[in-house]
Amino acid sequence: MLIRDVETFVVGNPPPRHGGRYFIFVKLTTDDGVEGIGEAYVATVGPHLVADMIVDVADRHLVGHRPFDVESFWRRAYGSGYALRPDPTLCGIISALEMACWDIIGKATGRPVYDLLGGRVHEGLRSYPYLSPADGDAYDPLAGPTPYSDADLAAEAAVRAVDQGFTAVKFDPAGPYTVFDGRQPSLERLDLSERYTRAVREAVGNRADLLFGTHGQFTPSGALRLARRLEAYDPLWFEEPVPADDLEGMARVAAGTTIPVATGERLTTVSEFAAVLRAGAASILQPDLGRSGGILQGKKIAAIAEVHQALLAPHCYCGPVVAAANIALAACTPNFLVLESIDRFDGFHADLLKTPIRWEDGMVIPSTEPGLGAVLDEDVARAHPYEGGELHLEAGGEPMPFDEGLA
Repeated sequence: MLIRDVETFVVGNPPPRHGGRYFIFVKLTTDDGVEGIGEAYVATVGPHLVADMIVDVADRHLVGHRPFDVESFWRRAYGSGYALRPDPTLCGIISALEMACWDIIGKATGRPVYDLLGGRVHEGLRSYPYLSPADGDAYDPLAGPTPYSDADLAAEAAVRAVDQGFTAVKFDPAGPYTVFDGRQPSLERLDLSERYTRAVREAVGNRADLLFGTHGQFTPSGALRLARRLEAYDPLWFEEPVPADDLEGMARVAAGTTIPVATGERLTTVSEFAAVLRAGAASILQPDLGRSGGILQGKKIAAIAEVHQALLAPHCYCGPVVAAANIALAACTPNFLVLESIDRFDGFHADLLKTPIRWEDGMVIPSTEPGLGAVLDEDVARAHPYEGGELHLEAGGEPMPFDEGLA
């Protein structure tokens, strides 16, 4: 069995666009007709360029090779052009292709991917949503207050999520992230973050964990000022409180607060996650399998985390195929904590799959189908081409003003 064909899909995500502006999928087909699907979480360059790069990497390192030889493919692609170091663009491309290989391997052997990685240890996977407006467009600011920064609306959204069955909710009222971070939080943002977190905690009580999701906005001292405001409300984690490459600073934050620090959505390969653990920078790791290097790298990350008594909480701000890969890894990971869910994996995420991801009462139920259990509906994908020029995510291009006028 050899890889024969490569096809890509750049799919526009219609409003409310939870999970991103677009999704980048790849389909591999073997010489005996077995198909595998993968997804890249790459936001550094335009998605159509990423799709072309996926085809280039596949043609160089995968077409004509066996899909079973995942480790060899990974090494060939990772070392391409004498690179051999973490690169978020290349690793996102490798992730998509590697993921598709695992889908083929599962179908060829008649087993779910998690059965090939140690077997299922969790019957259901705890999940959490990001607190977002119920209507509108995540990328088009709504007139008036929203749950992103209004404490009362956030409390209402949290109650709705908990009533649906979620036992954790994530939010980030600490302010926009920019290319000039880290920075000190303003007194306005400190007050808002504390008021917001208190309102959500009072609304949900002990029915849900609170996940405070910063995006590397702060310096270590600024993050500690914020953490002291939040500790009374017992968040389960403080996510990426400083820029992701400042492991020494993140370790200072981890040592200076009672809130567990989480990080990982911007990291790639087991080597970067190993550095986090060696530094004592975080005790919750959040690899995104569409960026971090794929499923086998995810298994290695989970293994080194287990040795350090760290927990795995796969990140997912992308489409349903990365979600399916995250689910496969989580299902066979003893030190799994919680899974990021795009709402209840309904809406467009469900439309894109022949069989939607199964979500019940706050839990994701892993598929028992061979492979990833995610079959792309290609008609839906082709009917929603992405034609915009914006990237999946974009940080602010100017320094944050000290006075945001929040009062």
